[in-house]
Amino acid sequence: MRTLGIDFGERRIGLALSDPEGRFALPWRVIERTNDRDTIARLLVLIEQEGGLALAMGEPRRIADGGPSPAAARARAFGERLGRASGLPIDWVDETLTTVEADEQLREAGVRPARQAEARDALAARILLQEALDRRARREAP
Repeated sequence: MRTLGIDFGERRIGLALSDPEGRFALPWRVIERTNDRDTIARLLVLIEQEGGLALAMGEPRRIADGGPSPAAARARAFGERLGRASGLPIDWVDETLTTVEADEQLREAGVRPARQAEARDALAARILLQEALDRRARREAP
């Protein structure tokens, strides 16, 4: 089953998709977030177009103690609304430092800073989605 990875942000939402077997995550796209209602409606269209998706969403955690960051409640509220609207469960993934890791990968790839914002969000979604896929594979391993 394919999985949609979601890196929630107040301005942009990074999206990543897995391959059909659910082994590899690929950056997919970035959508501009307007308000929750309209953004969820756009995501529902994408979910329907792709069909048969599971959802993995990043949850911001504090580096110091691993507890929820101030942004975690906002991401959780959005994710829960999306889950209710789509009828799909959300697999929550610690997204600590995914943006930092995405920035580093982009620098190493020579991506210009002006192009980094959107690429960063989709890449951060790929990183958190790969974590969810790897975690699922470990649970399902014999």
